[in-house]
Amino acid sequence: MTELERMGEQAVKAKYALAGLAEEKKNEALFLAADMLKKRRDKILSANREDLEAGRQRGMSAGLLDRLTLNEARIGAMAEGLSQIAGLPDPVGEVLDTFTRPNGLVITKRRVPLGVIGIIYESRPNVTADAFGLCFKAGNAALLKGGKEALSSNRAIEAAIREALEEAGVTPDAIQLVKSSDRAVTNELMRLNRYVDVLIPRGGAGLIRAVVENSTVPVIETGTGNCHVYVDEDADLTMAVNIVKNAKTQRISVCNACESLVVHEKIAGTFLPMLASALQEKQVELRADEAAIRFLPDALPASEADFGTEYLDYILSVKTVGSVKEAIDHINRCSTGHSETIVTRDEAHAEAFLNGVDSACVYLNASTRFTDGFEFGFGAEIGISTQKLHARGPMGLKELTSYKYQIRGNGQIRS
Repeated sequence: MTELERMGEQAVKAKYALAGLAEEKKNEALFLAADMLKKRRDKILSANREDLEAGRQRGMSAGLLDRLTLNEARIGAMAEGLSQIAGLPDPVGEVLDTFTRPNGLVITKRRVPLGVIGIIYESRPNVTADAFGLCFKAGNAALLKGGKEALSSNRAIEAAIREALEEAGVTPDAIQLVKSSDRAVTNELMRLNRYVDVLIPRGGAGLIRAVVENSTVPVIETGTGNCHVYVDEDADLTMAVNIVKNAKTQRISVCNACESLVVHEKIAGTFLPMLASALQEKQVELRADEAAIRFLPDALPASEADFGTEYLDYILSVKTVGSVKEAIDHINRCSTGHSETIVTRDEAHAEAFLNGVDSACVYLNASTRFTDGFEFGFGAEIGISTQKLHARGPMGLKELTSYKYQIRGNGQIRS
């Protein structure tokens, strides 16, 4: 038996223990885990400094280093996420439907945990705490495989959480971190059908594609984010500038950051210089099509590939269109199905966009940066699903459950 198979066995034992855990005990453990993260802050930050130094030596980009970085505020946010999850209603056991058949059978559809959730992720050590909290409150055991670039940070976070679980009298195997950085172990996890009920990848396009293409465990795909802002001909241009600036520059390393701007040709000459001026502070590089570049003297010509790229950097592609329909068609062609927004005062255009864009989250007059479990009131998130089966958009507690049918009879037999 391999080490990963042994962990799988422990996770299966944990999932049965967690499935029947009372909500009060779950919440007690989550509050203790939140407190323990703060108590073990110095150890976590020290471990994170090791990861950051190693990342700099490997030449990691500014965006990836930002994803990797922990500080007191981010540890506080992790702890707050666990506390918020504790305050959310427990989805396990919720009755989704109940009905009685003509033969007297009473059928109840009830929410249950998924079981053992494997999560493969990169860079962000906060995922370790978020994933544990959501999986745990929904009655699942978490088997986590973080990237080697965050291994020291993840180990420190896991140790703090396991310490809290033991203090709460709950199996510490509710969270297990795969500590090997061997790619063969990652491949083994993708095929651990005997123990893992579902696998969720979080990271760049390459990681997600590798998991989707190679896993024999069912996968919930959390997609990359080539997110768009469309500025309509009837937009409030000041509002549009603020939305694009926030969506692009508030945090460049996240999947809900704006990577592509689509602008109506009628207002391009007025709007684009306004936006370029606003983005100068962050030195955003603009890559524009032929029509837009006339109004952006410092921009570079955009290639077709630019319109489909998740940069995770201070780079923004710019596309001009002649109608809201053309904007919708362009976005549906180039988007990764994550988050898109329209800035407009025209209700008909807004409805056409909201209904016509085929993405998990579609906004009107708001930044794409709100596509986030915390902002949606979910406490935290396991990821943003861009697929359509089982879950879509920010995945909170309910998205980490399935359901089963309970059928009550009084001696019925089928003729």
